[in-house]
Amino acid sequence: MKAFLRAFCVLCGLSLPQWAPATVLKLKPIQVAPHSWYVQGEPGTPSAANQGMTSNAGFVVTRAGVVVFDALGTPALGEALIAAIRSVTRLPIRRVIVSHYHADHFYGLPAFKAIGAEIWAHRGAGDYLQSNLAQQRLAERRQTLSPWVDENTRLVPPDRWLDADQSFELGGIHFRVARVGPAHSPEDLIMEVKEDGVTYVGDIIFGGRLPFVGEADSKAWIAAIDRVLATRPVILVPGHGAASRNASDDLSLTRDYLLHLREVMGKAVRDFVPFDEALAGADWSRFDKLPAFQQANRLNAYGTYLLMEREALGGK
Repeated sequence: MKAFLRAFCVLCGLSLPQWAPATVLKLKPIQVAPHSWYVQGEPGTPSAANQGMTSNAGFVVTRAGVVVFDALGTPALGEALIAAIRSVTRLPIRRVIVSHYHADHFYGLPAFKAIGAEIWAHRGAGDYLQSNLAQQRLAERRQTLSPWVDENTRLVPPDRWLDADQSFELGGIHFRVARVGPAHSPEDLIMEVKEDGVTYVGDIIFGGRLPFVGEADSKAWIAAIDRVLATRPVILVPGHGAASRNASDDLSLTRDYLLHLREVMGKAVRDFVPFDEALAGADWSRFDKLPAFQQANRLNAYGTYLLMEREALGGK
């Protein structure tokens, strides 16, 4: 019916009703190693204009099937990711590893659930899925990402909760799924692909845009970055931005921003400077031209200010 309406409107020179969705984005798979691929989101924050395509997702093709890392930010993008995988291989999609349950990384899961893929996530996501915050985020996305997220969109839990690091083999390729959080989120899973020297790291790393920090534990996040570096990845695929072949250099944006937040807000807390005064007086010149700065920096700084207060009082 919608296809007929679209054709009718085009023939008659009429504009489409707001509820009639445009064609979903076609995703371009990028190969980084013999078995390892990813699709790259746009910089910035999710909107109806970019259809929520602001994060990355990866996939690994083995002779026995495909392992996917993250599912993107809408059900339609999940379907588009499957189409991108199908442009590379017709082998079955066996498993989806969810790095963390933030909306831009898991709202595409219904498409994978529909084709029978097994979904793995860390148990740390359980509290979030049962929370009012998860429902509030869904309501927000139904507004800001309509029609790509709508009243039929549901939050999909994993088929398997992980309580510890997991190693497995599929089609001759060896994988290691490890938790490096809580840092950016309570979970923060990474996936190493041993034969390719590739590590998919989710939002432990933001490339080409300002990280979203919010109320994350920035101290633990910096430690998580160091743990990723200790694995010596040849190729690193972040949750946002381009893949890297120089992990130590390309990790610096996220790490340096977190360190700057802690330095500026930590000093403000020690000197009893009110938050708004500290925010206005800080030098953000290294970061203020990055995509998402206007949307995220104040929230990031405020969350860090509260964190530094807790740390000063001997708390987390």
